[in-house]
Amino acid sequence: MKTSFLIYVCCSLFGLVHSQNKIDSLKAALQASKNDIDKTQTYNALADAYKTSDPKQMLAYATKALALSEKIGYSIEAGQANLNLGNVHIILGNYSKALQYFATAQNIFEAESQGNPKTSLTIKKGLAKAYGSIGIVFAEQSNYAKALLYHLKSVRIYESIGEKKKCGQVYNNIGVAYQSQGETFKALEYFLKAQKIQEQLSDPQIGITLTNIANGYLKENDLVKALDYYTKAKTKIDANQDPRALGEWYNNMGLYHLAAKKPSQAIENWNAAITTFGQIEDKFGVANTYLYLGQLYLEQKNPTAAMESANQALQLGKQIGVLEQIVEAEKLLSAIYDQQHNSKQSLLHFKLYSKAKDSLTNAETIRKSVESAMNFEFEKREVIQREELQKKELLLQQQAKQNKLQLIFAALFALMLAGIAFLYYNRMQLKKTLTLQKELAEYEQKALHLQMNPHFVFNCLGSISSFIVQNGTHSAVKYLAKFSKLMRLTLEYSKQSLIPIDKEIQSLENYLELEQLRFNHKFNYTISKDKTIEDDIALPPLLLQPFVENAIIHGIIPSKEVGMISISFAIEDRQLVCVIKDTGIGYSASKAIKEKSVSVHQSMALDITKKRLQMISTSTAKKAEVNIEEMTTETDDSKGTKVTLHLPLQYIEHTEKHQSANN
Repeated sequence: MKTSFLIYVCCSLFGLVHSQNKIDSLKAALQASKNDIDKTQTYNALADAYKTSDPKQMLAYATKALALSEKIGYSIEAGQANLNLGNVHIILGNYSKALQYFATAQNIFEAESQGNPKTSLTIKKGLAKAYGSIGIVFAEQSNYAKALLYHLKSVRIYESIGEKKKCGQVYNNIGVAYQSQGETFKALEYFLKAQKIQEQLSDPQIGITLTNIANGYLKENDLVKALDYYTKAKTKIDANQDPRALGEWYNNMGLYHLAAKKPSQAIENWNAAITTFGQIEDKFGVANTYLYLGQLYLEQKNPTAAMESANQALQLGKQIGVLEQIVEAEKLLSAIYDQQHNSKQSLLHFKLYSKAKDSLTNAETIRKSVESAMNFEFEKREVIQREELQKKELLLQQQAKQNKLQLIFAALFALMLAGIAFLYYNRMQLKKTLTLQKELAEYEQKALHLQMNPHFVFNCLGSISSFIVQNGTHSAVKYLAKFSKLMRLTLEYSKQSLIPIDKEIQSLENYLELEQLRFNHKFNYTISKDKTIEDDIALPPLLLQPFVENAIIHGIIPSKEVGMISISFAIEDRQLVCVIKDTGIGYSASKAIKEKSVSVHQSMALDITKKRLQMISTSTAKKAEVNIEEMTTETDDSKGTKVTLHLPLQYIEHTEKHQSANN
């Protein structure tokens, strides 16, 4: 079992003493209520007050709040009631019902805020809480990519309304999502942001964040720092009297003692965790703890105790529908029976483990989501769009000016003089308009290029990260050196709409060398240029790189064979023809793999490239297109993919000679 990181199930929690005082006060207010609006609000407040001590009471009051709010058409309190009901079912381990209530709350608050620029603070808070709660459900079900997506939606709202305490809590949950996906650096960044805010506000829930930091140190095997943070966290959790956080703390302390080779103390802490989780009927937490115990008993060759723990975990995992726990429990049972030399039962549970694991794998076919660095791309795009609007406004002003001056000249000049003057003026204005339209098309092309640049950089950085993990520091230095060379070339031409063809070839060679290193020479490549191509023939930078990247990632890498990528440049029918071939799995097989996958983040590279080709056609008034086809053998077996780009001939220096040649 992996180290358990704590999330915030509710966005604000109270100690039991404080909570009881509040409950008594709210019950008195309920008795004094004289209208349904006050009663609905008080029911919801009571449900919220019971969330750390009595989920059954929370369920009862939230149900009353929902029924009454729907009866009187009080949509905001209906949203709050759905949030409370969702939180109850998270605590009870019924995640499907929890998700239904949270989704209903989300729909209510989104409907209330739609088309209303002056959305109330209550609605904004409700929507942020709904997003965060949905994220919690996905996190509890180990669907961390979707959890991250909703937590980021939630924290953006809290940041916009200045809710620092809520930001700190959601930052912690974002850190958990990143940590669970193995992104330790990003996780630490958000844990530290959460800790800083909680220290400023003296937030009693800082114990959860401190526990998560301790878990990080435990994962790095730094037992001294881990124990220090666990000790600090226990003090804060005891002061807050939060059973769920305490149960998770006991689980993590069990893992700490296991790492410190103190199994008896690990068992003691895990038994305490089961008792604590049982008080609030947290089946998810109890199941996890039984898995910890079962694994330890197996290692201690105590099959009876191991079997009992594994069966308890399996039963609870099935009740709450958590595939990850079912997989772990079946695997553990198979190992226990194997230790007892009961091959029949061992094989049976291994098959059940394999089946559950396949289901889990299918459910978890998601990619890493939302890169915070993409903010740079969005900001750039906004700047480009503003300047584009200014260009369009200028074009409209020029057209309006043209119409006005035509009327003035028609009134002032007579007959031929007026006609001559009008024709001359009209010609000049038309020339300006056409020039402005051409500049606008070129500007749009540059805007699309600025979109392409961050996408290419982020992909390269992702490649470097993977290479460091796979190949170690020494090889990573070599990889970074080649990457820096490629970036110098990219930055050198990032502000130019065209670069010489030899520079494009040089950039492609650098990129292909980087990918060869990254994938351990999984492919070879060739780049050829027809002798008839002149040195000053040019093309837009980074135009071919997305197609080469697709050939590697979606063609060569899924193939079991060492692949080959060939890139050629030629001139045909007064066009520059660029051909990219690969010996990968083929376009159809690659497309089928993509359709079966579930992806949170979608690549924009190919869409952007197609838009760039449209802009090239607009600015040059000549055809620019791309054709993707599958290459097959004589027996119709796929032998790779062929991408062909037809581009108009363009030159670095537009001399009269070139213009006449193009004409």
